[in-house]
Amino acid sequence: MDVQLKRGMLDACVLTVLRRGDSYGYRLVRDVSEIIAVSESTLYPILKRLEANGQVTVTTAEHNGRLRKYYRITKAGERRIHAFLDEWRELLRALSKIEEEVSQHE
Repeated sequence: MDVQLKRGMLDACVLTVLRRGDSYGYRLVRDVSEIIAVSESTLYPILKRLEANGQVTVTTAEHNGRLRKYYRITKAGERRIHAFLDEWRELLRALSKIEEEVSQHE
């Protein structure tokens, strides 16, 4: 899969999981992996990018004597999901046209 397409897909998957409620890294890896394979080493740069883009906010809270970062989707994150879906619908329409053209000329 193209790197840019996969990046957009991973971002949308993380944001979609965060729509369920605030979450932390380890749980996000588990929950996102139900949709698409992701590792911790892949997830944390995604979260950092989403935070830099204002699509998630981060808070810290103590858990078992350690600080844990919790991520929350923002309105910008919600908008990004919808924009991603619109982009994929457009891509699917184009793909359908390509398939139609190819099948007509075979």
